[in-house]
Amino acid sequence: MSRAAVIGEELRVQGYALAGAVVCAADDEAGVLRAWRELPGDVAVVVLTPRAAGWLAGELARRPGLLPVVMPG
Repeated sequence: MSRAAVIGEELRVQGYALAGAVVCAADDEAGVLRAWRELPGDVAVVVLTPRAAGWLAGELARRPGLLPVVMPG
């Protein structure tokens, strides 16, 4: 079974843990890139904060098996 993950600033992502998502809190570009690269293999959907999506712009196309979704600003 596939899971969902959430990457971004801690205050914006922490609540997703209550829904069972893999939560990767990262408040800077290095942390977001690390979280993206270390996502578990069973993750199919990744919810990103707008800031995280901006930092990952060049990386998203390299993982076509993951569906990225950007939170509203």
